[in-house]
Amino acid sequence: MQPNTITLSVDEQNDGVDPVDHVFTRFEEYQNRAVYIGSTHSMSAKDTTSLYRTFPKSSGNFKGVAKTAFKISKDIQVDGVDGVSQLSAPIIVDVSFSIPVGATHEQILIARQRALALLDLDTVMTPLNEQLMI
Repeated sequence: MQPNTITLSVDEQNDGVDPVDHVFTRFEEYQNRAVYIGSTHSMSAKDTTSLYRTFPKSSGNFKGVAKTAFKISKDIQVDGVDGVSQLSAPIIVDVSFSIPVGATHEQILIARQRALALLDLDTVMTPLNEQLMI
């Protein structure tokens, strides 16, 4: 079982200086899913991190694929179309893995580190997220 508290050391400026701890506490458990809430979570403003799993199913001689994912969701305030009103809408980040049974720890680590490197590469991620540039 995952810990009851998950602390993420977040480099909020992506400059390697003064990371900020974001603490999430176990809130709900379902079959194959756990939901954690952050300190700003409320009934009217979501701040959650969820962990998911899907067990592998073999097919013929193939041992199958284990699937894991996490989803981060936080409600923020954005301007309405009228430019005057404020609306609540979530920022959602979904990261998922599909790992064939038998992959080594090193192979999984390299794949995970590649994902982190891409997420931290502002020259790619900023234009992608803010201008939808591909």
